[in-house]
Amino acid sequence: MLSAAETPTVTIFGSSLPGPESAAYAEARRLGQLLAESGFQVANGGYAGLMEASARGAREAGGHTIGVTCAVWPQAANPWISEEVRTSSFPERIMKLIELGEAYVVLPGGTGTLAELALSWEMMNKGSLATLLGGRRPLLVMATYWQAVIDCLKQESSLAPRGSPWRAPALDIVTLVADVTEAAENLRRWKAR
Repeated sequence: MLSAAETPTVTIFGSSLPGPESAAYAEARRLGQLLAESGFQVANGGYAGLMEASARGAREAGGHTIGVTCAVWPQAANPWISEEVRTSSFPERIMKLIELGEAYVVLPGGTGTLAELALSWEMMNKGSLATLLGGRRPLLVMATYWQAVIDCLKQESSLAPRGSPWRAPALDIVTLVADVTEAAENLRRWKAR
């Protein structure tokens, strides 16, 4: 069995709002389970909602979880976190989550999740992730929730001058997936390469 340090890490971004009775929580819990069963450890923001759910699913399946928390918020990490990494600020927290991940899954969320998606995407787009961490990584995004954001960004090409070589904002970096089962299967294939 691989140690936690040798196990590839998938960082999951998602809302802190959904409770255990919600469909979104059940989906995130299932994602954590599928990832742990596929030999991944899970990193996330360490608090409630979809962070708790994905950690819970991973731990229930025997996996290791890393919660990246922030001194700005006084609450403790959720009980499903195996290892807590404490940061001093929200930007530092996002960077740590990006650094920990060898792949990323973006679940439904609000402005915090949008910031995490945008920064990880832009770092790959501009090549800074390659400089810091050795290259592009899978970035899987729930299509049913984030499609409108992706479509909005596609429109940026209308701002470029006529004849410009500019292209859409590296849309090939993002893989839209229908559900957590497709996300886990995509990551299993990636890991097997």
